[in-house]
Amino acid sequence: MEDCLFCKIARKEIPAEIVYEDDNIIAIKDIDPQAPIHVLIIPKEHYESILTVSAGNNIISEIHIIANRLAVKFGIVDSGFRLVNNCGENGGQTVDHLHYHLLGGRSLSWPPG
Repeated sequence: MEDCLFCKIARKEIPAEIVYEDDNIIAIKDIDPQAPIHVLIIPKEHYESILTVSAGNNIISEIHIIANRLAVKFGIVDSGFRLVNNCGENGGQTVDHLHYHLLGGRSLSWPPG
């Protein structure tokens, strides 16, 4: 998608602090972190939300595998972390491109919002 913020980041048209990248996924540090560790895990292919990922597509599984690797990389496995996907306006989704937030490095309260 031409004007999508996360598509532009994936194409490297907009700078970001990349912490992981492969053929399908890019992970970047959030520019407005809500925890000491706050990484956005973004598929390079444009999906508006989890609702637009077709059955049989492995991108959600790939994101979860990368989240595990990043939790190890950032040392938050033992203390705990949160993996969040916001879907739709009332769900808190502000960019219409599927992405997950990996948060950790502090105690995370519940309910979240």
